[in-house]
Amino acid sequence: MSRQIAPRFIGSEIYRKSSYGRLHPLAIPRVSTCIDLCRALGWLPDAVYIDSPRATPEQLARFHHPDYIAAVQQAEKTQHCSDEIKQRYGLGVNGNPVFPEIFSRPATACGASIAAADWVLNETPVHSPAGGTHHGRSDHASGFCYFNDPVLGILSLLDQGAVSVFYLDIDAHHGDGVQDAFHDDERVFTLSIHEASRWPMNRGDPATGPGSLQDRALGHARNIPVPEGFNDSEFAFLLESAVLPLIERMDPEVIVLQCGADALYEDPLSRLGLSNLSLWNTVANLRLMTRKLLVLGGGGYNPWSVARAWSGVWATLNGFEVPDLLPEQARAILTGLTWRHSWGKNPPPSWYDTLADRPRYGAIRDEVKTAAQAVLS
Repeated sequence: MSRQIAPRFIGSEIYRKSSYGRLHPLAIPRVSTCIDLCRALGWLPDAVYIDSPRATPEQLARFHHPDYIAAVQQAEKTQHCSDEIKQRYGLGVNGNPVFPEIFSRPATACGASIAAADWVLNETPVHSPAGGTHHGRSDHASGFCYFNDPVLGILSLLDQGAVSVFYLDIDAHHGDGVQDAFHDDERVFTLSIHEASRWPMNRGDPATGPGSLQDRALGHARNIPVPEGFNDSEFAFLLESAVLPLIERMDPEVIVLQCGADALYEDPLSRLGLSNLSLWNTVANLRLMTRKLLVLGGGGYNPWSVARAWSGVWATLNGFEVPDLLPEQARAILTGLTWRHSWGKNPPPSWYDTLADRPRYGAIRDEVKTAAQAVLS
């Protein structure tokens, strides 16, 4: 048996001051706060922290078109896009602003996912919270995502010899960019749990269109659109009755988890009702199934809930005990956060005193039970 190596955390200081702009949902600090929290709790010694490399244009071209990559580089250099470039590549429009690190920041997230393949294939789990940009398209930006690091990470795994990859996406939004990238690749199976009728699902027929229960991408995908108010009980039901059995049936060599935090109750960009315990429970179960595990971030637009959720993901990946109350050093990091959203004016004490949310149990609705049955059929 191979010697088990402690999981690795890939991060970068580029996220500490980089922002999509003052009024953008991604104006908030996320990765840097997660790093600071994990260090304050004694969970992130230098020995397990990896400073993320930045993907080169050549590496990005494994999936993205060279002309699009060049356009993003030029946008960073000039901080401007012509109307033609905006229309052709989706830069500077539709929630994809031109900002000072428009190339450097997403290229760093991609560099982390590409580099993670080496560790993961050597049975060392990796957490890269900056990853999870699952909407990025080969030739244009989409949904706050300029490049698609999950796709590049999976391609790196495959290029290095991985036989099969299971991609699980629990972000509030459909993992459309990853599913479409591997639409006809039998080596990659994608499963996305996301809010029904939430962008980008609302662009097609909710019953049969992309991201619907009927959308199976030539058999290499499953999708579970869930209703508003989706709770911890319903998530646990799906996990136990559909997701884990499907993974066991597929028996993949590697599992990639996109662990977006925007399905949490406190997030402003969804109407779902999960606690961070659902995310941690997912990681705990996958950790028992394989050591070839890559855990990415994703959505999440409340700075307190994102940092607490992803710090707990790292704790779960390592088997660390989460304290009932945070020590003063960790608490100071959370009390120092600000958020321009109305919810940030008077944050509840639980947002800075604790890491774990209280469970958000509820009834398991028939449509969730039906979805679970459909996934395995």
